[in-house]
Amino acid sequence: MEKLKNASWVVLATAEALAIVFLVALLIQGKVGGIPAAEAGKLAVDFINKNFAGGAESAKLVKAESANGVYKLDINYNGQDYVSYVTRDGQIFFTEGISIKPVEAKEFPKTAKPELGAFVMSFCPYGNQAEDALFPVVDLLKDKAAIKLHYIFYSNYGDAAKSSDFCYDTERKYCSMHGIQELNQDVREMCVAKYQPDKFWAFVKEINAKTDSTNVDSKWEAIAKGLGIDAKKIKDCYKDEALDLMKAEAELTAKSYPVQDPSQNNGTAESTIQSSPTIVLNGMIYNGDRTAEDIKKAICSAFETKPAECDQTLSTATSTASGSCE
Repeated sequence: MEKLKNASWVVLATAEALAIVFLVALLIQGKVGGIPAAEAGKLAVDFINKNFAGGAESAKLVKAESANGVYKLDINYNGQDYVSYVTRDGQIFFTEGISIKPVEAKEFPKTAKPELGAFVMSFCPYGNQAEDALFPVVDLLKDKAAIKLHYIFYSNYGDAAKSSDFCYDTERKYCSMHGIQELNQDVREMCVAKYQPDKFWAFVKEINAKTDSTNVDSKWEAIAKGLGIDAKKIKDCYKDEALDLMKAEAELTAKSYPVQDPSQNNGTAESTIQSSPTIVLNGMIYNGDRTAEDIKKAICSAFETKPAECDQTLSTATSTASGSCE
């Protein structure tokens, strides 16, 4: 998944312009003294189109506003969105800004029943480690909190000539990083969550322990039947509902969520779901450690009234769970 929001214009420069852009501040022609934000933004966009797009109108100004003594510019370049800055006199253009002011982590919104969603790929090793941390949290909090898995799908992933190796459809709208069997399993897990939620976590645990992205298609059914899951119902769900289920998940990953700790997100206060695992608690992206105890503490901080279970201590083992698939 491309990281659009914090991408630098540097990658768009020609070889001749690269040395100039790398200086961060670029001189552009304009009036001396303060000028309106829209006018300064137009100067910046004209500069981009002239120097990086060969005169084509590839860059467009979406919005210009005052921020921290300069003008903040929302610019769309070839269909992708960027945030850049220009001085108020329109003379110096900055490809991006880096905040040097420490930002404290935010508190999670409090609710009677906190909702935690972990966005994963069923065979991302880091996502599986996060799931391992979630298992005891689910056992502890049970109906006190709503803890769910969500799934990450890509569009146009992998070699187009081998799209069936990664993608559900020939248009390559729904694809999975670790291959088509991972995508199939993502959908099956969504179907179990929908129709036999009481079996869901046991199913995920068994799948993680006994299968991988190369053999799950041939092994999942025996595992499901062993747990009392109606395999035919899951097959019917896959056949009839796969597209709707994936569409709903893709919409969730495309949403912008406030970030608990912007200092761990390049200073950005909001982000979309970009990697497995990403944990969202009461609508805010969680940036803490991925141990069972740390996740439990985060959920407990989001209760309006903490249940007695929050006094129990869970494992603090973390292994290599700080990585991600992206």
